[in-house]
Amino acid sequence: MHRIGFLLGDGFQVMALAPQSVFEYANIVVGETFYRLENYSAAGGEVRSSLGLAVGTRSLRGRIDVDTWIVAGVNDPLASPAPRDVLAFLRRAATRARRIAGVCTGAFVLAQAGLLAQRRATTHWAYSSEMQKRYPDIRVEADRIYIVDGPVWTSAGMTAGLDLALAMVEKDLGAETARSVAHKLVMHQRRAGGQSQHSEMLELAPKSDRIQRALNYASQNLTRPLTVEELAETVHLSPRQFSRVFALETGQSPAKAIERLRLEAARLMIEQSRHPLEVIARESGFRDRRHLREAFLRGFGVPPQALRRDARADARGRQDIGVFPPG
Repeated sequence: MHRIGFLLGDGFQVMALAPQSVFEYANIVVGETFYRLENYSAAGGEVRSSLGLAVGTRSLRGRIDVDTWIVAGVNDPLASPAPRDVLAFLRRAATRARRIAGVCTGAFVLAQAGLLAQRRATTHWAYSSEMQKRYPDIRVEADRIYIVDGPVWTSAGMTAGLDLALAMVEKDLGAETARSVAHKLVMHQRRAGGQSQHSEMLELAPKSDRIQRALNYASQNLTRPLTVEELAETVHLSPRQFSRVFALETGQSPAKAIERLRLEAARLMIEQSRHPLEVIARESGFRDRRHLREAFLRGFGVPPQALRRDARADARGRQDIGVFPPG
């Protein structure tokens, strides 16, 4: 049996409890209670979420046998640092636990406890710059869904906690069990840790259905040249009118938006496949590998090879169970 402790503080974000469903369904899939979950807080008793929901917890006092600790995030990690006794507990627990995780801004609690020093970590994109500023000894990778650095796991926004939990299930029980859990939870896909926190379709956020339809058409036909004329025809507008309305609704020209969609598609293929860069360039609509590299440098400031190295490092991290060295 693997024991998981969720560490909650006053004002925790209720979505931090969502990963518990992943472990619940893992038990259902394997047909036994492989995971046993408990909620903890510094003093025990009821702890209220940012929404006001009261959750019962056990106290951190006394002997606690937990294999994995998961620290919940809060809406504003800068408003109130974690209590000293909680930080001291985490430092002690880290010498005994198999792994420890921070969901979303829960990574700030791990940082305050000194558990992220000299490690790669991520957190919600809105607070990543502040984390790097406050803790310069952490290698903050702001554009990651989750990161595994030895026994330390961190995730981006709250929904990324589901991806982190699925990765734990995959590590413990295998890829087939993780896939089955994702299917039962009706998760669209199991996102890799290196995947971007951002979605270009969400960022573009068109205001009308017709521009959304044009973007959907573009995303499904990235291997085509995708001229303004072709996109305009799909929504029954003239090219001139389409370009004007598109820029008004998205703040981007059609050409720029399509390049962003191509970059996102290429990035996902780099992170989630072993296809050569020449194939990825062709499948995402770039002329060749050189064109792909130029677009990556413009869009991300790094070549595609660097992203592939990071994705492989994430994969190696997920394979490393590890334990903390004695503190």
